[in-house]
Amino acid sequence: MAETIADTRRLISKPQNLNDAYGPPSNFLEIDVGNPQTVGVGRGRFTTYEIRVKTNLPIFKLKESTVRRRYSDFEWLRNELERESKVVVPPLPGKALLRQLPFRGDDGIFDDSFIEERKQALEQFINKCEGCRPPTGTKRALSSHLLTR
Repeated sequence: MAETIADTRRLISKPQNLNDAYGPPSNFLEIDVGNPQTVGVGRGRFTTYEIRVKTNLPIFKLKESTVRRRYSDFEWLRNELERESKVVVPPLPGKALLRQLPFRGDDGIFDDSFIEERKQALEQFINKCEGCRPPTGTKRALSSHLLTR
């Protein structure tokens, strides 16, 4: 039997200049969730989050976009990703049903600390979704969700 020896030679890479090192990446997608706003009164009250997208990926028509979305829009996105892809889609932050009970002594789901926690969790969710595969279906759902006004 012949013994195989692994090739351990270094790959030859092209020299890197300052533009390569510090210029914009060849493909990027930056998604930020922020600036929560609570609107409405009574049972019609809800919180929206600003989603800012910067990208140079060709599947996105706009290179920069800002839209407002509420939690139910993120639920729609997760369901679309589960339906379209064969990969495990990350979970959303919970519905916080206990926070919606009356007589809590705080603002429940409209409490500033809860809104901040949810904002961070939604940003983590959307950035994990960006990494889901297959990229075409995922990015198509992401682009339609994030860029449609």
